[in-house]
Amino acid sequence: MKPVLLCLHGWGGSKESFDPLVKELKGAEIDVLVPDLPGFGSEPEPSRPWNVDDFVDWAISYLNEKVPDLSDREIFLLGHSHGGRISIKIAANEGIPLSHLYLCAAAGIRHKRHIKRIIGLTLSKTGKTLLSIPGLRSLKPIGKKLMYKIVRVHDYEKASETMRKTLVNVSAEDLRPLLKDIKVRTDIFWGKQDSLTPFSDAKIMEAEITDSILHSYPETRHAVHKTEAKDIAKAIITRVKQD
Repeated sequence: MKPVLLCLHGWGGSKESFDPLVKELKGAEIDVLVPDLPGFGSEPEPSRPWNVDDFVDWAISYLNEKVPDLSDREIFLLGHSHGGRISIKIAANEGIPLSHLYLCAAAGIRHKRHIKRIIGLTLSKTGKTLLSIPGLRSLKPIGKKLMYKIVRVHDYEKASETMRKTLVNVSAEDLRPLLKDIKVRTDIFWGKQDSLTPFSDAKIMEAEITDSILHSYPETRHAVHKTEAKDIAKAIITRVKQD
């Protein structure tokens, strides 16, 4: 019976972000599942702000619904960025009996707020006041977008109130303590030019996930699941052929 690969996309992404990987896996002896996460793509937003556990519960329910014979199948789990955050928690809590874990520029390690972000959020608050002054109100939409662009918080600026609170919730949780609880074999894929999830996070995950291998790419940025799809697919196919 074919193994199942569940791919979870990043924040602001959609199932289409895995198109290059799905193309590379075409013809392989594996069933690939690529859903839109709640609040993204064609999937409706949750009715309230979610945390990581809510996404974990949703992913497990989705997999059980799509694979009725789940207990008889090998399950591979792949997560990019926010999807990696969900995948870490699933693997650490053994919510699904996984055979292999693939982390692509995974989020989940919390950092102190960067000074640029602090200054930027301060500017955004100040700017909101300044742009409320009569005569400047017509510039408010442009000014707001410009300030968010400067501090690179596009995801927050574009989101609804529910998804903004969800982003705050999931970003606040530090999953580093869970890494030691991951017992399944893990391949980690990371670009050294990643400015969203720094390469230092990859080194931490490699060190703290017992059975893990780090694949690094000197010129690759955050979208490692796209730019290195051929290499990731090769690793997955090699694993399938070993069984």
